[in-house]
Amino acid sequence: MAELVFVGCYTGEAGNGTGITTFSRSASGSLTEVASLPLECPSWLVRHPSLPVLYAVNETATGSVTALSFDASGSLSVLGTLETGGAHPCHLAVTPDGRFLLCANYTGGSLAVFSLSSSGALESRTALAQHSGSGPHTDRQEAAHVHMAVPGPGIVSAVDLGTDEIRSYTLTPSGGLEPLAVSSLPPGTGPRQLVRRPGTDLAYVVGELAGTLVTVRETSPGAFSVVASTASTVTPPSVPNLVAHVELTGTRLYLSNRGPDCVTEFALDEAAAVADQPCGANPRHFALVDGTCYVAAQSEDAITAFTLTASGESELRYYPTGSPTFVLPVSLP
Repeated sequence: MAELVFVGCYTGEAGNGTGITTFSRSASGSLTEVASLPLECPSWLVRHPSLPVLYAVNETATGSVTALSFDASGSLSVLGTLETGGAHPCHLAVTPDGRFLLCANYTGGSLAVFSLSSSGALESRTALAQHSGSGPHTDRQEAAHVHMAVPGPGIVSAVDLGTDEIRSYTLTPSGGLEPLAVSSLPPGTGPRQLVRRPGTDLAYVVGELAGTLVTVRETSPGAFSVVASTASTVTPPSVPNLVAHVELTGTRLYLSNRGPDCVTEFALDEAAAVADQPCGANPRHFALVDGTCYVAAQSEDAITAFTLTASGESELRYYPTGSPTFVLPVSLP
């Protein structure tokens, strides 16, 4: 089985990267660069659920999304590009049936939907929902800033950092968006991401601006109420903390903290942070694979990796690459 890791980055004035870099991953977990494809600011990547196709945002003032095919060697080929309808797209998700691609436009403050062909190619933009509003942080919440699009059964929930809201929509069979519910979070939370806990009605929201992990309950499809909020690190940070990415596995949840520059482990059943793992400068996104955490340490110009241990302490390994923002592991037969 081929084990590949695709890495997105910031390019040009935004960073030191050149595009999407492909690494092979060995049985021991080490990474070796095998291919690269120049692309403008592919800061978030997602794979089609059943096809050898990736989608990348082009996080620019124009805003676009690119579809790419890949093979077992890790080589990439561009299938097509479409404008997203909003500036600086920062997150993508594909619906489980592979019919639609969802896109969060951060500066544009909007949620876009694209139809996908049976081959995974981009067909057309089918919907664009524009948000409005603001929050108490006048420098970061002066307007709506959609940061994540989370698909659910027949719905999409858009996490809005600028308005401290989760706005949910019904996703119609033709790819349209119909307003469903608006859920408010504590003012100044700056919600960045949301992940549901399987088998429960609970979900977890990353509060980027407040430095918190907020537990919410999904009271009806797409409607959320706040249950609790806790600090995003074990040790109170001595520097400003911009919480970034969240991953959930079993009864453990992991958060990346930019400023303290650590990945923090939470025990969900106790709702408590249990360990802070140093992970390199400005940890944006990370991925958990076979007991190893691979971190896009953006300001380190490297993917860092550490073994998940009971103590939370593990030696870092470094794999140089310019301004990484996203780590996407892929297993192929």
